[in-house]
Amino acid sequence: MTIHQPSLTADDVAVEKSETVYQGFFRMDKLTLRHKRFNGEWMGPFTRELFERGQAVCVLLYDPARDAVVLLEQFRVGALEDQRSPWLIELVAGMVEEGETAEDVARRECEEEAGVVPARLIPVCNYWVSPGGTSERVAIFCGLIDSKGLGGLHGLDDENEDIRTFVIPFDEAYSAVENGTINNAATIVALQWLKIHHADVCA
Repeated sequence: MTIHQPSLTADDVAVEKSETVYQGFFRMDKLTLRHKRFNGEWMGPFTRELFERGQAVCVLLYDPARDAVVLLEQFRVGALEDQRSPWLIELVAGMVEEGETAEDVARRECEEEAGVVPARLIPVCNYWVSPGGTSERVAIFCGLIDSKGLGGLHGLDDENEDIRTFVIPFDEAYSAVENGTINNAATIVALQWLKIHHADVCA
């Protein structure tokens, strides 16, 4: 066996019951399920609450000619207890809606939140945010742009968005990862990816 060959798959899970216990801005489901153990026996039934968040798309906007990135600052309710501020430094981001591809969302959100459409989207990674309790999955892209004239205030009023967009040298952005100023997963992952692939992206 290698790490690329899982010993168990979704076929080894049996969902016996699924009920929505909360439906608001987000949805919470309660599942009753069983699944196979590694020894071939079955575990359960047991219950788990699942926060149905859907798929998100994040874009690190990068200007290779200026070696600069475009980042956003906005309020996040989940960070109310952040010691620095609940206004986090983040990537362009949005949720995939029915009928959309991740690339569709990337271009739409870049235009809405930063006023630019990338000339090219480079796939970075696709990961589960916190699979112990939420279905949310994030696709990250690096979007190549010309950052001249970018910045300012963006966001949609009907979505209660108030976004400050700014251009910053890549080295300064990466220093903010190292000193903890940037402290959310997608932005850290994207900037670390760019640090590793910097020479190739700039070529």
